[in-house]
Amino acid sequence: MAALRAAGAALLRPGRGEVAAALGYHKKVVDHYENPRNVGSLDRNAKNVGTGLVGAPACGDVMKLQVEVDENGKIIDARFKTFGCGSAIASSSLATEWVKGKTVDEALKIRNTDIAKELCLPPVKLHCSMLAEDAIKAALADYKLKQNPKKEESEKKTNNA
Repeated sequence: MAALRAAGAALLRPGRGEVAAALGYHKKVVDHYENPRNVGSLDRNAKNVGTGLVGAPACGDVMKLQVEVDENGKIIDARFKTFGCGSAIASSSLATEWVKGKTVDEALKIRNTDIAKELCLPPVKLHCSMLAEDAIKAALADYKLKQNPKKEESEKKTNNA
């Protein structure tokens, strides 16, 4: 399995887009892989930054997505780091593009099916778009928790009583 992953990664290195496309990767996936948008990290300790870390044990993909939200509830920046195949990286890259400029509630409406459709992902790669949706939800949940941590604590106490 590791050898297949390494071979797949080698085919997606810059300048190999034609080979990757011939193996079934859509040109949009190749573009986001070769030219990923918003790679990096934000300050995870900042109150206005939410961090989502999700993974798929079956394939080994791990995705960290972070959002920075302004005082009006609008996402002003997003960053990602992903360990995985080209489809996982492309899904992360597209997700960061899509959340920027949206409100928290609007970003929560982004679905894996929309990401998969935009990237023309084959059925075998749908888990990559699912990870991206999960990463968005996790980052926004973390952001919301930071905004009102006492509310979350009191809800937990009420539920445990």
